[in-house]
Amino acid sequence: MLLRRLTTLLGGRARAQVIVILACVLALDTADKGTVGALAPQLQRDLGITETQVGALVAVSSGAGALAALPVGLLTDRVNRVRLLLVSIAMWAAAMVICGLSGSFQMLLFSRVALGAVTATSGPTIASLVGDYFPTSERGRIYGLILAGEMLGAGFGLILIGDLGYLLSWRFSFWFLALVGLVMFGVVKRGLAEPARGGQSRMEPEGGRHRLHRRSDDERDDAGHDDLAHVAVKRQAIAPEPALVLHQDTARMSMWRAVVYTLRIPTNRVMIVASAVGYFFFAGLSTFAVEFISGHYGVGKVAVSGLIPIVGLGALAGVLSGGRLADRLMRHRHPNARVLVPASAYIISVALFLPAVVTTSLAVAIPLFMAAAFALAAANPPLDAARLDVMHSRLWGRAESARTLLRRTAEAGAPVVFGFVADMFSAPGGRVSGLEYAFLIMLAPLVANGLILLRARHTYARDVATAAASEESTR
Repeated sequence: MLLRRLTTLLGGRARAQVIVILACVLALDTADKGTVGALAPQLQRDLGITETQVGALVAVSSGAGALAALPVGLLTDRVNRVRLLLVSIAMWAAAMVICGLSGSFQMLLFSRVALGAVTATSGPTIASLVGDYFPTSERGRIYGLILAGEMLGAGFGLILIGDLGYLLSWRFSFWFLALVGLVMFGVVKRGLAEPARGGQSRMEPEGGRHRLHRRSDDERDDAGHDDLAHVAVKRQAIAPEPALVLHQDTARMSMWRAVVYTLRIPTNRVMIVASAVGYFFFAGLSTFAVEFISGHYGVGKVAVSGLIPIVGLGALAGVLSGGRLADRLMRHRHPNARVLVPASAYIISVALFLPAVVTTSLAVAIPLFMAAAFALAAANPPLDAARLDVMHSRLWGRAESARTLLRRTAEAGAPVVFGFVADMFSAPGGRVSGLEYAFLIMLAPLVANGLILLRARHTYARDVATAAASEESTR
């Protein structure tokens, strides 16, 4: 009964299948990051590594992903995206096997570099697939459902895979993830079809049947009436920016020219920075969350494993609600909702994280952490939807690769920066006080993030109009 209701909510079995598969692909990456943080004590004991080296294991993976992002974006716009995902998942599983076989820090570090280069594929390909699979009016809500995979994957890595390493061995944790990757390879191969590009095919509910179908030019024109962003722009008679309207075949643009063009779009620049800062904080938080909660509130590993899902439920609720809220506000004549909702969410999350980190009462901290996680996660779906709104469809992969480059760089630096600040402020004999200072100091960029994102409300509508004009010019 529950499965049937969920399928109906997602728009049918075919749509539900695509959403779940894409969410699971994202979950693979975050599960790995959560696993490293949860296995830190075992890795330190068996391989003799330090806290800084634990941070480096996460950092090099994200750093390699940053370097691989741009070429992956180019491939995303030019080759079969489902096949690209399949190759990526197979290589991801192989890298996990090598992680489990590592007998030294150097070998483990090398395998993490290879792993990072592979995981760079998920961002650009999923962004491009979402744009071509689903109607534009649903982007916020659909992105929220898919990004739920990130939350579930992080919890999976922190709790289940972390506990497996605690009970058996950290090597089994990596091997189990490799097995999950192989299963995911089969699921993607059987359950995901390559959609036509540029919105020529969309999965829409029709009379109880939900299938991927090709639409005529007239149908594609009519579909524009369901595009919340374009409807809002037309309602206000916003003119495009003539200097940014494309008149050439975007598929043949070089990687360099494409990236430079995407960075010339004001709203896109602001959203790239905002997304990177948000993931920077999340990466540092997920790496040191278990250690901080255990030490600051005086609870054991088993208790932490029970508390993290509670906070995770807040993040899951946020990622499912943020896009839906922005879409609803846009329908009620708030054209800038996809930038105002995340801006507000970042500022609210800081107001909630601050007392949660300061208090020593676990009973007070848990609801605050849960609400803060809700707000932080709610920012991502509308941001991701807005990035598609302001970009030509044939540039989605390369635009997302530019964002992935900065995001992965931020994620690479986060564990090292958090760890360095924690070491700098740690009291003799313990790191808990240092982690408290680290979390408090790193809240400052989140506040700035929300304030900077508010500027996008002045450029978003014009950039949407420019993207629509570019689509029409190059159709």
